[in-house]
Amino acid sequence: MRHGYRHTMAKAGRAAVARAAADHILQIMAEKHSVLVVEDDGALASMLEDLLEGEGYDVVVARDGQRALHQGLTRHFDVMVMDRGLPVIEGLDVVERLRSKGISTPVLILSALGNPADRVEGLDRGAEDYMSKPFDLDELLARIRSLIRRHPDTSAMLRIPGGMLDIGSRTAKVDGAGRVALSERECEFLEHLARRPQQVFTRAGLLESIFADADEGGVVDTYVHYLRKKLGRSCIRTVRGLGYTLGPLA
Repeated sequence: MRHGYRHTMAKAGRAAVARAAADHILQIMAEKHSVLVVEDDGALASMLEDLLEGEGYDVVVARDGQRALHQGLTRHFDVMVMDRGLPVIEGLDVVERLRSKGISTPVLILSALGNPADRVEGLDRGAEDYMSKPFDLDELLARIRSLIRRHPDTSAMLRIPGGMLDIGSRTAKVDGAGRVALSERECEFLEHLARRPQQVFTRAGLLESIFADADEGGVVDTYVHYLRKKLGRSCIRTVRGLGYTLGPLA
């Protein structure tokens, strides 16, 4: 009996350590900022990708305007670095289309078109910053850091499975269900997932971030149930053994 008890306790201890390690890894992942690099020059795109990943960013590269628009509409980024002379859709047209859809991710234009009139046009059409090529790498990194500091997550409209979340009105517009009203806590929960659609959130992390005033962890599962009942089961995906993440975006 004693041997069995010690074995059970040791097994439980190892499981607790494994869960703590998983929580730590997920927390580190959550803290990483993401950058969309839109550049059709393959060598320059690869150099920027290596540079930014070396600085600890999660990087996605798009080689044309159509791909950039798709990425910007379906994923969350902290900053976009955008060329102008892109295939399919011109860079500033991409920015304007994103803004028209409520995507307010800060954009830094990185272009060979660098005279004052070009800069003014870029800023007037929705970019937050503008650098001309050739450029200094340290200055580029400093400008990206500055954009992240000055533009925390403030998007009023966020993509969710089958529709959009309007944070200002606390409503979700979902295909087949029309406009659905959410409680303040439901909206906060869904916003938390939608701002990091690739991130897996542990129950403990969600409890601390969204339900700090709750007495027990079961409240997380309760609100998952509420949101699935209103918006469909696919709005939130369960990741077995870890927690929850936003459901797949179309």
